[in-house]
Amino acid sequence: MATVCIRGGGAAASPESAAACESSSDKTLTRRIAAGDQSAMRALFARYRVKVYRWLLCLVDDEALAEDLLSEVFLDVWRHAASFEARSSLSTWLLAIARYKALSARRHRTDAELDEATVSTVPDTANDPEVTLQKKNRAEALRQSLPRLSPEHREVIDLAYYHGKSVKEIAEIVSISEATVKIRMFYARRKLAELLETT
Repeated sequence: MATVCIRGGGAAASPESAAACESSSDKTLTRRIAAGDQSAMRALFARYRVKVYRWLLCLVDDEALAEDLLSEVFLDVWRHAASFEARSSLSTWLLAIARYKALSARRHRTDAELDEATVSTVPDTANDPEVTLQKKNRAEALRQSLPRLSPEHREVIDLAYYHGKSVKEIAEIVSISEATVKIRMFYARRKLAELLETT
């Protein structure tokens, strides 16, 4: 079950100030983890475990494997927190580590399929319940269409729309150029539009 983490002040806080506050908080946690602070590691895990697990599940289509890889991702963070240079956001760094682990695990699995169908079954935690209710029909049609995209196209759509990553961050996570991200996004959106028209 996903947990909702509410941070920051009151309703007057802008999204920009909330993001800056979270970024500052992430940097502080990372510094504390690098110094061996276990409570900081627990706080970081609580903040990002659902997001990272969901991304891993999308990539490996296996709940048990996603759980194992989640542990490996955060173990890497514990071991290498001092190497985090904050050139990108902490969530970008975590998703890049997770992707590397998932692709490595997928290469070593003999039963792994290239096309994951799990995206349609993973709950979308990006929207609050009111927005989800308002867009239920369209969201359901989208979820049914996502598995029909190629893994490369589904990956960029998932990062952009469910993780809120920019083109630059997606390029960093997936290890491709920004131009390639834009091309994949274009073709993925076009294919989704075609699929949505037929539903």
